[in-house]
Amino acid sequence: MTDLETRAAPTRAGALRRAAPALAGYVAVRALGLLALFLWSAARDKSAYTLLTARWDALWYVRVAELGYGYEVRLANGDVHSNLAFFPLLPWLERLVAAVSPLTYADGGFLVSLVSSLAAAWGIFAVADRVYGRRAGVCAVLLWAVLPVGIVQSMAYSESLFTALAAWSLYAVLTGRWVTAGTLALLAGLTRPVGLAVVAAVWVAALASFARDRRAAGAGARDTQGAPDAPGTPPGSEAPHAPGTPPGPGTPADPGTRLRRILGMVLAPLGTAGYVLWVGHHTGKGLLGYLDVQAGWRNGFDGGWAFARFVADKFTSFPAALAGVGLIIGVASIVWLYVTGVRQRQPLPLLVYTGVVTALALCASSYFGSKPRLLLPAFPLLLPLALALAGARIRRSAAVLGVVAVASAVYGAFWLNGSGPP
Repeated sequence: MTDLETRAAPTRAGALRRAAPALAGYVAVRALGLLALFLWSAARDKSAYTLLTARWDALWYVRVAELGYGYEVRLANGDVHSNLAFFPLLPWLERLVAAVSPLTYADGGFLVSLVSSLAAAWGIFAVADRVYGRRAGVCAVLLWAVLPVGIVQSMAYSESLFTALAAWSLYAVLTGRWVTAGTLALLAGLTRPVGLAVVAAVWVAALASFARDRRAAGAGARDTQGAPDAPGTPPGSEAPHAPGTPPGPGTPADPGTRLRRILGMVLAPLGTAGYVLWVGHHTGKGLLGYLDVQAGWRNGFDGGWAFARFVADKFTSFPAALAGVGLIIGVASIVWLYVTGVRQRQPLPLLVYTGVVTALALCASSYFGSKPRLLLPAFPLLLPLALALAGARIRRSAAVLGVVAVASAVYGAFWLNGSGPP
C-alpha cells in the first residue's frame, strides 16, 4: 500500500451513487445470463431453478442447514464424502432465512447468493475504483459478471458470499479500517477454506504498516537530531492528518490505530481456525481432522502435480488434445494477468490475496472441472484488463463487453444444463 490509506473514503450514500453504473451493468449481465438459462432449460424440459438451487454443492449446503453436521456418503471405492468439508456460514444464513420467512433452505441459499453477488460487485467496484478510478471500477465489475462461469454467481453456492466478504475486507484494508477488515476476514474464513487468502492479505498489510511506522519513527528521530526539515515545518513535528484518517507513508500511526490494527490481525484468522479446530474436535483427530475430511473427497494440496498430469493426459488422444491446449492457454493467461498486476504495482494486499486464491485453486489435487469457479473470487486478476478497457473508447469497451456477455450467457446455460459445476 502506498498512499491509498490517506485518501478519504466517500460516504455510504455517495459510494452507492458512484457505484450505481457498475451495479446496473452487473444486474443487466446477470439478468441476461438467467434469461438464457431459463429459456435453454425450458427447451430441454428442465427446471432452471432446480439447476441453480438443488444440485451439487447446493444440496450439501441445504443438508447442513437442515440436518446439521454429521451427514456422509460412503462410496463403493471406499471414499467418504462428509458434509464437514463445507464451511458453515452459508448454511447458517440459509437456516436464518427459512426461520424468518416461508422460504425453504434452498430458496434461502438462492436469495443469499443473489444479495451476495450484488455486494460482491459493489466491493469489487470499491477496490478497483480506489486503486485505478471509477471507470476501471465499472469495467472490473462487468468483467467479473461476464466470466464464462459467471452463472455460478447466481447459484446457491458460497462463491458470491465469499467474494463479497473478501472484496470488502480488502477495501477495509486499503482504507485503514483494520477492525472491519479483520471481522470480514473472520466471516470469509467461515465461508470457504480459501478464507486463508483474506487472512494472509490482512496480516501482510498490517505487518507492512508496522514496518512503515518503524521507518517513519526512525526518520522522525533523525529529524529531531538535526536533520533539515521541510520548509515551513517546525523541527521534529509530524505532518498533520485528519482525525480518524490513517497517517501518510512518512507519519507513524497513533497508538489507537496501532491497537485497531492488532485487533484486526487477531480477529482475521478466528473463522478459519475456529471451524478447522471444531472439525478436529468433532472427528477426534485433532488438528488433522479437516485434512482427513478433505482426503475423503480425494482433495488436497499437491503443488499442482495432479493437475499437470490431468492436462498431460489430454494429449494422449484427439480431440482431447484441443482441451489440453486450452487448459495450458488458460493457466498461462492467469499467470500473465498476475505478473501484469505486479508490474502495475497493485497494492500488496491484493497481490497476496490473489496469489493465495490462485495457488489454492490451481494446486488442488482433485475436481479439476471446478477450477474455473474456484478462481471466481480472484477478481484482482481482472484489474489489468479493466484498466485496458477503461483506457479505450466507451463504444469500443461497451461493444466488447456486450459480445462477451452474450457468449457468457449462452455458455452458462449450456454448461449448467450439461455437466455443470461439480
